[in-house]
Amino acid sequence: MMRKTPIYLDNNATTPLRAAAITAMQDAMGPPANPSSVHGFGRNARLIVETARTAVAMLAGCRATDVVFTSGGTEANNLVMAQYDHVITSAIEHDSVRHAHQNCHQIAVDENGVVDLDMLATVISGIDDAAKPRTLISIMAANNETGVIQPMDDIAAMAESANIALHSDMVQIFGKLHINFAASNISYASLSAHKIGGPSGVGALLVRPGCRLSSLLRGGGQEQGRRAGTENLVGIAGFGGAADDALGDIGHYQTMAKWRDTFESRMLEQRSGVEVFGRAAPRLGNTSCIAASGKAAETMVMAFDIAGVAISAGSACSSGKVKPSHVLESMGAGPRAGEAIRISGGWATTKSDFETLADVFLQLYKQPA
Repeated sequence: MMRKTPIYLDNNATTPLRAAAITAMQDAMGPPANPSSVHGFGRNARLIVETARTAVAMLAGCRATDVVFTSGGTEANNLVMAQYDHVITSAIEHDSVRHAHQNCHQIAVDENGVVDLDMLATVISGIDDAAKPRTLISIMAANNETGVIQPMDDIAAMAESANIALHSDMVQIFGKLHINFAASNISYASLSAHKIGGPSGVGALLVRPGCRLSSLLRGGGQEQGRRAGTENLVGIAGFGGAADDALGDIGHYQTMAKWRDTFESRMLEQRSGVEVFGRAAPRLGNTSCIAASGKAAETMVMAFDIAGVAISAGSACSSGKVKPSHVLESMGAGPRAGEAIRISGGWATTKSDFETLADVFLQLYKQPA
């Protein structure tokens, strides 16, 4: 039976808008607002953009001047990939990285979804010194389907030692764990507003000083010449409002990890044929990728929806059709990849949401342990 108040647990796809984001967007609407104009209206618009830039920088642990606003994480990924001739990436990246470059070398992951560092080291050792300045390593900080966190400090040390630039898709980790981009050895990082309670259609690329970045778009000199086109003022305002509000959320996600772990333990103890992917690796506290034997992911998603709980099967960035996850296939999941569902909490998720999730799961999958 459909719940009177549906529960939303698909936050890795997108999150509800925060009140702070809505207010910031409403305040930015109305007056003529081109941040490049020198009159009063333009100066007010510029202030909105730079205030938002500072808020995003605070949450990302970087300088405001490191933040380049884009139309989202996909553009941010494509923007940095276009700067290099050769890209080394992992088999579990988001499609906006996997399909963004024609000359791409994929690194395998283990059964927990963690990048094979030995293979990465071997690939790096085979690159000629002359090619290294035009080579980019791109590894996501945390996977959108499993929540598995990659050893970015180790990867950054390898990249620095080889004098190769490193990019990280930080869309999922942003706002859930502390980030200190300025103190890291990461050259570029991609962010997205709608994953932290901001609006869709706006994101950012963080760029370390001295790293190359040439605009993909030809036009004006916006974003210090790094991304042409009049800024999406309303979207950027919402991004800033969400980032400012998200500064205090890290503790919430740490607590959520306990709710998630309790849910998974109940499923594993009370139902046979249940598997949690990436459970042995460090994961984001909000994410669970879980499969029930004999239950197709598409069937489970529809059944949960009827019961008033919104979840997903893998990534929600494609046509809407459920297909086997390339992430889980890369982890060696085999046919079980077609049974995996993704549960992902967000800034508005409560303990009772996970408790209800467990009750619904047990009801839908009635085979006892």
